[in-house]
Amino acid sequence: MGRLFGTDGIRGKANQYPMDGPTAFRVGQAMVPALKGEDSRVRIVIGRDTRISGHMLEGALSAGITSMGGETVSVGILPTPAIALFTVRMKAHAGIVISASHNPFEDNGIKVFDHNGFKLSDEQEAVIESLVLENNFSKFMPLPENLGRIEAISNGLHQYVDFLKGHFPKDFSLDGMKIVLDTANGATSKAAPLLFEALGVDLSVIHHYPDGININDRCGSQHTADLEAEVVKREADAGFAFDGDGDRLIAVDETGKRLTGDQILLICARSMKGRGLLNNNLLVSTVMSNLGLARACREYGIERRESPVGDRYVLADMQAHGAVVGGEESGHIILLNQHTTSDGIITALRLLVAMIENNEMLSELGRLMSVYPQKLINVPVRKKPDIATVPQLAQAVRQVSTELGDEGRVLVRYSGTQNLCRVMVEGPTTAMTEKYCRQIADQVREILGSDA
Repeated sequence: MGRLFGTDGIRGKANQYPMDGPTAFRVGQAMVPALKGEDSRVRIVIGRDTRISGHMLEGALSAGITSMGGETVSVGILPTPAIALFTVRMKAHAGIVISASHNPFEDNGIKVFDHNGFKLSDEQEAVIESLVLENNFSKFMPLPENLGRIEAISNGLHQYVDFLKGHFPKDFSLDGMKIVLDTANGATSKAAPLLFEALGVDLSVIHHYPDGININDRCGSQHTADLEAEVVKREADAGFAFDGDGDRLIAVDETGKRLTGDQILLICARSMKGRGLLNNNLLVSTVMSNLGLARACREYGIERRESPVGDRYVLADMQAHGAVVGGEESGHIILLNQHTTSDGIITALRLLVAMIENNEMLSELGRLMSVYPQKLINVPVRKKPDIATVPQLAQAVRQVSTELGDEGRVLVRYSGTQNLCRVMVEGPTTAMTEKYCRQIADQVREILGSDA
């Protein structure tokens, strides 16, 4: 059957392995002995986004957990960061999120938080995975009187919104500010409007009627055209687009222009530096971050550290080096002095604080960073040798890097989950960037391509 866990939990097509009922049941079973330790009763929080397959997967996971004597606490449809919150608040052993983030409804996933609200380590995932693949749970089966129970929390939404309110300064006001939200027909569809209305915003909301299959469908953080148009139409101060599970954010300024995750990261870090909240004067981003971010950090006196791609690696570097701000170009922004994981709504609140504190429009804040033209080409490959060991490819990368000099950069890396080689080039002009990216991608395709 192969490896279950990827870079962000278990992912797949709904009702197909590994996102089928029997496998989810076994994952639930495996969670109990993997987490039990010396405790007599394992407790696990479960939440999900709006995908129709979430019902089936939650049922299977809960059945697996309770069959092994574990207790489950169902919090219903809530954003991913809410599950992390309740895992800690309820002193649970773990929290399970059923979501495939920004993917279409046909996909789903299972990701797990530990008792501290952080994503499981590779080692913890490996223990669960080995138990699932071994599929020998008879030695762990409890007596009938020791089977587990399922508890449902009915006020989770309001508890989460109250938590979010606590992250907006009491001496600031949003009264009358015009905001447009795109909740991607996903997990933020109720929570985000409820919060912003409570804060006095003049609010408009789009894509907030989930039906089980319209999550992320031409909306949300991956598709902001509707939000951009609505912001201009409403003459709003800002627009915020969340992904299906609510842990990432993309913002649109008052002119209808989309800001990148790197721009959001810089705005948050600069604002926190000004308020004395930027621990160690440090920001963590990934190797895929735009060259403009590095230059802007130097300009504003902010130290920056690069991590591998993936929010779990960003978080690991943040914890290792004492940073409280980190994130990815995709809009995953982690503010560790506010939450254990990325939270799109908290990031939106932080942007609004940045706007208010110096009376700046979002477009002005966006101009703090010049975004270098970037081109990314994904090339299907049949094998993944170290690029440095392939002379023709290594030479192609060196040549482009030399020609770009300080005005650009090249990054060639393999996907961690697919048979793809990702070729990314940044440069001073769009034409130059696209030319060099195609040049290297053609070499990859010729030497390593799946049809070679």
